[in-house]
Amino acid sequence: MVKKHILVIEDESSIADNITYALKSEGFAATWVSLGEEALQRLAASHVDLVILDVGLPDINGFEVCKTIRKNSEVPIIFLTARGEEIDRVVGLEIGGDDYVVKPFSPRELVARVKVILKRQRPQTSQVAAPKQTFTLDEEKRQISYCNSQLELTAYEYGILKLLLSQPERVFTREQLMNAVWPTPEESFDRAVDTHIKTIRAKLRAIDPNDSSLVTHRGVGYSIQLRQVHHE
Repeated sequence: MVKKHILVIEDESSIADNITYALKSEGFAATWVSLGEEALQRLAASHVDLVILDVGLPDINGFEVCKTIRKNSEVPIIFLTARGEEIDRVVGLEIGGDDYVVKPFSPRELVARVKVILKRQRPQTSQVAAPKQTFTLDEEKRQISYCNSQLELTAYEYGILKLLLSQPERVFTREQLMNAVWPTPEESFDRAVDTHIKTIRAKLRAIDPNDSSLVTHRGVGYSIQLRQVHHE
């Protein structure tokens, strides 16, 4: 059985050691990082089942880390902090946190909360089959469908998505996307790519709210992770 992977983002090594020890004792795989930027890079590169996130990180505030994660991932997040004010707990939950643990705490209690959240995340059995996360590309009609639903794409959105689908998992830089899609890339800005990626992601999630096909690689560019692509 594959172990659930927990990412611990905590700058105090003694606390992190206690957490990772407790997690591993209960059969989890645990990875510890001390900086928010390092955590975001690791999340972009590998699968994680749950994140334990300290709010008071030395490089990036934990709330900001959470906001960045939520741009392209629904991975469960448990906030860990020395703050106990109600406003902080409310903010943490409102921006996408799943739970909130105030220091000092029992590592066993934290692990119990991890188990509860992961159990809640398990897909429920149903007689209705979930739609397959597949793309269908019709180059003659310049159309792309997702989960059997046609996407209403602009010319730039179509070009970006088509290029990403041509080489799944390959990371394309903003410059590569602009050179391939824009007729005069020198007249556009890098942020134009970010804007179109955001709208493509929104259109995918309008069909499947759990979609995480488009992956942001901070400081580099974008890639697409998927199961199948059908060409017509």
